[in-house]
Amino acid sequence: MILAFDTYYFDGKAKTVCLEFEKWNESENFKIHTEIIDNVEEYIPGEFYRRELPCIMSLLNQIDLKTVDAIIVDSFVYLDDEKKYGLGGHLYEKLNKEIPIIGVAKTNFASIEKDKIGILRGDSQKPLFITAIGIELDDAVQKVASMAGEFRIPTLLKELDRLTKEDTI
Repeated sequence: MILAFDTYYFDGKAKTVCLEFEKWNESENFKIHTEIIDNVEEYIPGEFYRRELPCIMSLLNQIDLKTVDAIIVDSFVYLDDEKKYGLGGHLYEKLNKEIPIIGVAKTNFASIEKDKIGILRGDSQKPLFITAIGIELDDAVQKVASMAGEFRIPTLLKELDRLTKEDTI
């Protein structure tokens, strides 16, 4: 099973959504897990994980992790070339380094040059930036590249983003 997480912040709250699916090229068959948390941490540059990690961990407590092959986060695994952890790295540690984490970011993070690969999907000239831990980076890139959808953002990740905002705007 594969899990993909995203969180949307509004009115001092956080709505975290997780899509659970079986195949990397899945586009329709998925299960939705969602939770809204009050009183979330303020955003601190370079410490985004402090805000989002508790939201992800709270939702993960509702999911059986025994059959999870990988988790996708809308963020970076590393923040620099010395491998300072970003959200993905901190999540990997919280899960006792047992589940591979793949970071899929829509915007580049200048502090990291190594251990990051940009991929182009569809006709887009803007890459998605892939980082990973617990799995070879090339393998993570291949998995994200194989995800369903003809556009830059894979179909399920686009749906995930839509679901986080649903009923919050």
